[in-house]
Amino acid sequence: MSQVEKLAIIQEDPWLDPYIQDVNDRFQRYQRALSDIENVEGDLLTFATGHFYYGINFDKERNGWWYREWAPQAHHLYLTGDFNNWDRTTHKLERNFRGDWEIFLPYEEYKNSFVHGSKVKVHVLAANGAMDRIPAYIRRVVQDPQTYDFAGQLWFPEKQFEWTDYEFNPKEELKEPIIYECHVGMAQEKEGVGSYREFADEILPRIKAGGYNSIQLMAVMEHPYYGSFGYHVSNFFSPSSRFGTPEDLKYLVNKAHNMGLAVIMDIVHSHAVKNIAEGLDQFDGADHQYFHAGARGNHDGWDSKLFDYGRWEVKKFLLSNVRYWLEEFHFDGYRFDGVTSLLFFHHGMTSFDHYDKYFKSDVDWDAVIYLQLANEVTHRYKKHAISISEDVSGMPGMCRKPSEGGLGFDYRLGMGIPDFWIKILKEKSDEEWDIFELWHTLNNRRYKEKTIAYAESHDQALVGDKTIAFWLMDKEMYFHMLVDDQNMVIDRGIALHKMIRLFTISLGGEGYLNFIGNEFGHPEWVDFPRQGNNWSYKYARRQWSLVDSTKLKYQYLANWDKAMVAAIKENHILGSASAKQINMDSNNKVIIFERNNLIFIFNFSVSNSIFDYKFKAPSTGSYRIILNSDKKEFGGFDRIDDQIDYPVDEDGNLRIYLTNRTALVMRKES
Repeated sequence: MSQVEKLAIIQEDPWLDPYIQDVNDRFQRYQRALSDIENVEGDLLTFATGHFYYGINFDKERNGWWYREWAPQAHHLYLTGDFNNWDRTTHKLERNFRGDWEIFLPYEEYKNSFVHGSKVKVHVLAANGAMDRIPAYIRRVVQDPQTYDFAGQLWFPEKQFEWTDYEFNPKEELKEPIIYECHVGMAQEKEGVGSYREFADEILPRIKAGGYNSIQLMAVMEHPYYGSFGYHVSNFFSPSSRFGTPEDLKYLVNKAHNMGLAVIMDIVHSHAVKNIAEGLDQFDGADHQYFHAGARGNHDGWDSKLFDYGRWEVKKFLLSNVRYWLEEFHFDGYRFDGVTSLLFFHHGMTSFDHYDKYFKSDVDWDAVIYLQLANEVTHRYKKHAISISEDVSGMPGMCRKPSEGGLGFDYRLGMGIPDFWIKILKEKSDEEWDIFELWHTLNNRRYKEKTIAYAESHDQALVGDKTIAFWLMDKEMYFHMLVDDQNMVIDRGIALHKMIRLFTISLGGEGYLNFIGNEFGHPEWVDFPRQGNNWSYKYARRQWSLVDSTKLKYQYLANWDKAMVAAIKENHILGSASAKQINMDSNNKVIIFERNNLIFIFNFSVSNSIFDYKFKAPSTGSYRIILNSDKKEFGGFDRIDDQIDYPVDEDGNLRIYLTNRTALVMRKES
């Protein structure tokens, strides 16, 4: 490749011209890394099969089990568990020709002891002493309810799970993703931990009925501390046993697919738990096996360990993990957590105010290459899989192919959008809202890089912050949510809650995300059991009885969300080109725009309801209101007649009655 050749992202962004060589270098580094892998192992997907070599696997030809471990600095390894009465001396591993540790257990000798459900660990003798560790590639980890000790568990179910989802193709769902972000454990109303099967049977029907086409599962990978929300992972190939068995998780995914729902997984490769007993830290006695040595291997803000993405065996471990969840559990893609932290040595603790910060300093190029390879594995293994980047940096090319100068993601999360909503709700009165700021913030995204827009996610729902509903209505939600209870704070809150969500989904990107329960204004934060709350589950659940009650106003927000999602899906708004501005009226705080032949009208005014409001129509004909936030079924006041036709006049204008704090959507009918 010529040094002056311009890859696609350079051609399309003149501001990137000074970085032609940097972008080319980024692509060439990826090509070299891919070539190195192919030269050694044939192809990338073969490289990403470490889970079939390492860990515990049955060898049909030799009729027995291999256990293998990569632990270069360890002195000795011994397999121990129920099968040998936890003897830490009898089953010694030996180094093979590759330098890996291994032991073979013949089936005939161990068929009655090395059995499904029994527990195992590996006893490691190394520079940091003698310790029982959990095998790195173990497929299941369980916790003893008395001692709270974690151990690996052999998982050889006699009857394999029978998938019935082979006709499901996520192509259409993930072309315009409307994602329901959810956590299995806190999804039930009971004060306790929900299960995979409870979620499948009780929550999936709610999600489907709401019109969502995808779910995003949090906290799937095993994590020792429930309150970490799944972000301090210890065992990367183990689905969390606190929610059930691997078959239970497969049941959930299979059922979702049969309902037409794609299933995206939160994958956490940006860091790992520090815990030595449960995790990977100092597995072979050194501090630089899976992670960087010294201070560089620590994320002080997250109290966790940082992977060395440049190391061959670490890439194999993580890329095999990417393939594993797609292959074994039929996931349809990933939301990659903590991408900003992963990409930069400063972990995002800076302002990204100059292009130099993306190319000239503090960039971990090994991490960039890893993400490019991870996206390639994802898309090669499952053609229509989706990858979403949780990134706040705005790295150019994040959602472009490596050959175009990018990192290979399909979408990035629009993380600035919820921050913006919370900021104005906290700091500005309604009268101070700037409609031009609203328009700019929701449209501020890189050309050809798709965005998942969201008004709030789990981040905004956590204890210490507030959901949008709580910012709007606060303690009034505890006293004035009865249908026949008139309250100005609640009226304002419901009106703005609806408008914020429609404004976000219609304007902010090419996909949309909502966190479980927020669609109906769940009244409280999320606070997992911890010492500070006496280990209570009161706030680690979802109160579905609130939205199910016909006596409460939560139903109005749920009705609105369902109608809003239906209108967006039916008219393919997310898959269309960006919105075109029609009218910006700062005096009345009115924003009107067109997207894919629908007219979206927002009146953010506190009090201005305007008769015969006039604006230019995109084309001649007659229009009809198809979505009206002021309808009574949505908690409004039925001030607008949406059963009549609105003809364009001879001057090309539409005239409507535009009430305050109202959102309307119009479609041309003739």
